[in-house]
Amino acid sequence: MPTNEQRRETAKRKLERQLERRAQQEKRRRLLVVIGGIVAIVVAAALVVTFVLTDRDDDAASSASSSETSSAPAEPGGPSTAPPATGGLPAFKPSANLGANCQYPASPDPASKKVDPPRSGKVPTDPATVSASMSTNQGNLGLILDNAKAPCTVNSFASLAQKGFFDNTPCHRLTTSEALSVLQCGDPTGSGTGGPGYQFANEYPTDQYPQGDPALQQPVTYPRGTLAMANAGPGTNGSQFFLVYKDSQLPPNYTAFGTIDATGLATLDKIAAAGVAGGRQDGKPATDVQIKSILLD
Repeated sequence: MPTNEQRRETAKRKLERQLERRAQQEKRRRLLVVIGGIVAIVVAAALVVTFVLTDRDDDAASSASSSETSSAPAEPGGPSTAPPATGGLPAFKPSANLGANCQYPASPDPASKKVDPPRSGKVPTDPATVSASMSTNQGNLGLILDNAKAPCTVNSFASLAQKGFFDNTPCHRLTTSEALSVLQCGDPTGSGTGGPGYQFANEYPTDQYPQGDPALQQPVTYPRGTLAMANAGPGTNGSQFFLVYKDSQLPPNYTAFGTIDATGLATLDKIAAAGVAGGRQDGKPATDVQIKSILLD
């Protein structure tokens, strides 16, 4: 029979083992909480990167040199301008060199559809707006191009439209997440990698921030009805553009060069309601969307 001393010793060792196990469990619990927090941050960051608009939708590895997507900044600036308190696009402040020297150098990739670049040099900012009509197999979209804020962009878009570059081309990408709700068009190949063979720099709202400004990395709201350029980084705008059908969160690195009228928004809502092929949140629209033409009014 064990003595009282032996029983006490056994009980003491048992208690010590229990305390040690509890300490280890508590340590593991704390570690899991920390890991969970890190994972949440990484996932959030990944979502921002995933949903940033790029014209290399299906082949991220080859997108760095493309001429139109939307995942990269266009002309980063320096520290001072913070995003508006409302989270929307910043108030427009025209600069002295707005439209003074629009340049359209050749892009690393050849044109997906043969087209001459637009005229370069000084581009007038008057008239302030230009009306356009985008006809698709799903309905018409009225567009108001903002020449006063983004003359180099409007100059390119109008040139491509007048030369028939957008005629009979698909809208290849639809996103339906809470953070990003857009239809992306302007690639004749429908692959997400095509462009006009030239590229150009960002304008509003990127140009409202000083070079290197950290605010260029912070999401702002591109409101429902915004017409904006897709790009693959600084100076890589081309022909791809996106139409915002619900408020969307993006860094201010995508040129907003116009708005969509009520008829156009109704058409977009119909396309969005059909969803993305395969039930995903980002990919080819479940309903085929083809641009018949874009005509300037």
